[in-house]
Amino acid sequence: MKVIVPIKQVPETSNVKMDPVTGTMVREGVEPIINPLDLYAIEEGVRLKEQRDGEILALSMGPPKAMTAIKEAIAMGCDDGILLSNKAFAGADTWATSYVLSQAIKKTGEFDLILCGERATDGDTGQVGPGIAAWLDIPFSTYISKIIEVKEKSIVIERMVETGYEILEIETPCLLTVVKEINYPRLPSLRGKQRARKMENQTWGPIDVDAKPENLGLKGSPTQVVKISKPQVTRNGQLLKPRDEKEIEGAVDRLIDFLKEKEIV
Repeated sequence: MKVIVPIKQVPETSNVKMDPVTGTMVREGVEPIINPLDLYAIEEGVRLKEQRDGEILALSMGPPKAMTAIKEAIAMGCDDGILLSNKAFAGADTWATSYVLSQAIKKTGEFDLILCGERATDGDTGQVGPGIAAWLDIPFSTYISKIIEVKEKSIVIERMVETGYEILEIETPCLLTVVKEINYPRLPSLRGKQRARKMENQTWGPIDVDAKPENLGLKGSPTQVVKISKPQVTRNGQLLKPRDEKEIEGAVDRLIDFLKEKEIV
């Protein structure tokens, strides 16, 4: 069984910044990590590999430093990894990103399953996984909380919905986006880190994946951020710092008067 796991390197959630001029994310000078939700896809892929004696390939698109994400995925149990990195890819939206990833997947040959995280914590769209499936013209399903059974030509899955769960059977090859309820990701092992360090870095560009120039990067992206603005906080609060029992009683009285004034009590 061959499993492909597209992953993304993102800034830590607290450090996400946007360039107000270009509408793209600022990545320079920000400590990157593997998208936390992609870790669940990696773990599920590794579990399937262990159960069915298959292989798993990590795939990522980003700047050269994103190779560290590929290495970490290998340290977690992936067999190999490929980084798609070129200036022509810069500024890609979800459409252009899913196009490049799908072209790379075609180049890797036949596969049985693509596992993606539910969404990336920086863009938060959840569109790249389904976009890859659309480019490859394969069936897909989202919000998968459990892989129940892997058959010869299909997979039985449990899908989270607002009212509970659905049990579906989907033909392979297919793409699934998984939620964090599916498993608990393992930590990279020492042996895995040693193996990742010794492996040769594979980096592909537009020519390697036969990508059309008009579909790449910022110019090839049909959706772009036009304007960025920060919400204005308009609350006016009053902070009370009572230092003794008498002041505490006074603070409570003022709070009660405030609640009555606002007709809350």
